Amino acid sequence: MDMEFQSRYEINRTAEFIISKSFTRVALQFPDELLKDSTKVVSALKSKTRLLNTEREVRFFVMADTTYGSCCVDEVGALHIDSECVVHYGQTCLSPTSVLPAFFVFGKASTEVSSCVKHLLDYASHSDKPIMILYGLEYAHVIPRIREELMEALSRTESEAKFSVANVICSFISPSKDPRESMEHPGPSGESDSRNYRLGGLTWDLPEGNKIEDYLLFWIGSDNSAFANVVLTFNGCDLVRYDAEEDSLVTEFAQQRRILKRRYYLVEKAKDANIIGILVGTLGVAGYLHMIHHMQALISAAGKKSYILAMGRPNPAKLANFPECDVFIYISCAQTALLDSKEFMSPVITPFEANLAFSRGSEWTGAYLMHFQDVINSSKTESEAHSEPEEPRFSFFQGGYVEDHNANDQAENGEGDTGETMALVQAAEKALQLRGKDQNQLTKQTAAKSGPEYFLNRAYRGLEINSDNTSPEPFIVGRSGKASGYKHE
Repeated sequence: MDMEFQSRYEINRTAEFIISKSFTRVALQFPDELLKDSTKVVSALKSKTRLLNTEREVRFFVMADTTYGSCCVDEVGALHIDSECVVHYGQTCLSPTSVLPAFFVFGKASTEVSSCVKHLLDYASHSDKPIMILYGLEYAHVIPRIREELMEALSRTESEAKFSVANVICSFISPSKDPRESMEHPGPSGESDSRNYRLGGLTWDLPEGNKIEDYLLFWIGSDNSAFANVVLTFNGCDLVRYDAEEDSLVTEFAQQRRILKRRYYLVEKAKDANIIGILVGTLGVAGYLHMIHHMQALISAAGKKSYILAMGRPNPAKLANFPECDVFIYISCAQTALLDSKEFMSPVITPFEANLAFSRGSEWTGAYLMHFQDVINSSKTESEAHSEPEEPRFSFFQGGYVEDHNANDQAENGEGDTGETMALVQAAEKALQLRGKDQNQLTKQTAAKSGPEYFLNRAYRGLEINSDNTSPEPFIVGRSGKASGYKHE
């Protein structure tokens, strides 16, 4: 096996890690594009672990076709085989795990270091802002060389340009005993005094008194979900992307900016929703249960109905089975949460957008939060700031002021559950009654507040019964024999 293959999949480092932790059952998670090399990787790891430790045999299990996004660790699949650790290959969001430790092999994408540094210096000469260098994790292996050549070039030209380089958080994640601790991401949390930032597996610090908006962000990598996350989260910063495959700079991001406008449109549309589906998009990211419970409490406080749905990766056909849901909230990692729902019957929004839609008085300041803990913290701050009595709001889609249904007021009067239950009972009784000539007496006057009420108000109710003639029709004897020649023919 050639050295390039072993270097790309970091066979030596992975085997040393497995032996040092005394793991005997290891799950190897591959994305679809790397699955073709899985057998070679297993063979190389077996040989290397035998050389490092001849007393204990390590068993390897290959995992593919993950239930959710391939960037997250598939803990559920690994637990089915009693795995003690997961080795994750390829693009990753480095989201904290809930149960199993995870070791990450990012891969090594090829790039021309000298050309990248030249593009970086050329663009810096036309900008007076300090530059923060961000990158996809598949380019982490060339960052030390880029940093070294950049320092040499600056020393030769005596340039005053200021460069900062983000660092990879880690290549190994061990789950915390308290899930709320491991779901914390200390930036960008919307707090003005925050100086530490973490995003997409990268971390960096800013000097005292500096803001991230004062920097020009230079991204090294492709236009993927990780870069889209950067564009949305730091939408107030100037951005430049170096395309390593094309060896060129991309400075126009009109399409990415339009995505932010569409997200705001979806927030306004979600405000008019009465029935919300909470889509479970991960079972491995730490804190996903806390986020689900937080969304349930938020929706209930807004006087709306929620349903939890777990269906793997969502698509238009799957979500079309739940037409009663006006909007869906996708509980997922930061890199897969931005689901393009143009082809869906109902929009799909993120937990942060749900906070904006269902928290009365909240306004979008331009900040965009993706991590679970940041969303929960921002929701607590908004609930404390907006404790005044609610007033009718203006709906852009209905073209007027709307007074939302307040479930808390009904609960205080003891009429919440009873009134809704009696309304459903009366609607069901009316639906079961036989109609005369007028079959359209039941019409949908207001939006349904729950799934059963939605289906009771459906226009189609099955076959129409002719109540004028209730006597049965006489039976008719059909033809007998073979189709090629019946008996009477």
